[in-house]
Amino acid sequence: MDNVSVITVFTLSGLSDIANYRVILFVLTLLCYCVIWLVNLTIIVTVIVDKKLHEPMYIFLCNLCFNGLYGTAAFYPKFLYDLLSTTHVISYAGCLLQGFVLHSSVCADFSLLVLMAYDRYVAICRPLVYHSLMTTQKICILVFFAWLIPFYLLFMSTITTAVLRLCGSHIPRIYCVNWLINNLACSASVARIVIPAFSYTFYIGHVLLVFWSYVHLIKTCQSSKDNWNKFMQTCVPHLFSLTVVVLSFLFDMLYMRFGSKEIPQSFENFMAMEIFLIPPIINPLMYGFKLTQIRNRVLNFICGKSSTLRLKS
Repeated sequence: MDNVSVITVFTLSGLSDIANYRVILFVLTLLCYCVIWLVNLTIIVTVIVDKKLHEPMYIFLCNLCFNGLYGTAAFYPKFLYDLLSTTHVISYAGCLLQGFVLHSSVCADFSLLVLMAYDRYVAICRPLVYHSLMTTQKICILVFFAWLIPFYLLFMSTITTAVLRLCGSHIPRIYCVNWLINNLACSASVARIVIPAFSYTFYIGHVLLVFWSYVHLIKTCQSSKDNWNKFMQTCVPHLFSLTVVVLSFLFDMLYMRFGSKEIPQSFENFMAMEIFLIPPIINPLMYGFKLTQIRNRVLNFICGKSSTLRLKS
């Protein structure tokens, strides 16, 4: 039993049957990753460069897009490498780091979406005190804690996982997940149950709080046409983004725990990666098309560049 916990490398599964089309998958995955960088970086640069967009909603949106790049950076480079490799392994430290980044990114998504819901609630339901409540100092504090809390919770979870004695080294997934590493433990531990349970409860509370705020927002906006127009323009993309993140997370979590072994491997892989594929693309696109100020700034920038190129030619 002294040697079973000395694990230096984990093996990943899910890519053993792709030899005939690994190049096609590599190209498609690389294209998706480039699209993720393009759409998120466009929103980030637009908000940073344009001082008129230095408002709470756009600052939160900028952080949401940055979080999309942060989370996908822990998945796509390794996945792209594995697509072209014949051995699919990851070091012990690398596995813990990947799990930390992926999990903290998902949790930060929920935290930032809650801040955006709070911003919309104050802007529509309490417009007279909006600027006194959403000061620059308060925004910085809110953003700081939106990143700090996920990092702290996942740091505690990762430490709990790191001290476990492991009796196996095979992870039945295309990337590392703390819950699957915990399943390799030689014995049960109260900490590895309590900490994830607290995290899940904490972020389920986030979701319930957001949906409660939207019930209140809808009731408030029905009495005013201006408020309803504001709700449709700014709240609909936020609600859509929250729904996408929640559904992606639920599908992934439920499938990981209760998925059937009879499901094809390709579908398993898609279910594993959809949370790092759909939200990072849908969120910036949804906000980019729906929010007039973002859309106009991006179009002006593109048109301005095109006019400059035509003049030079």
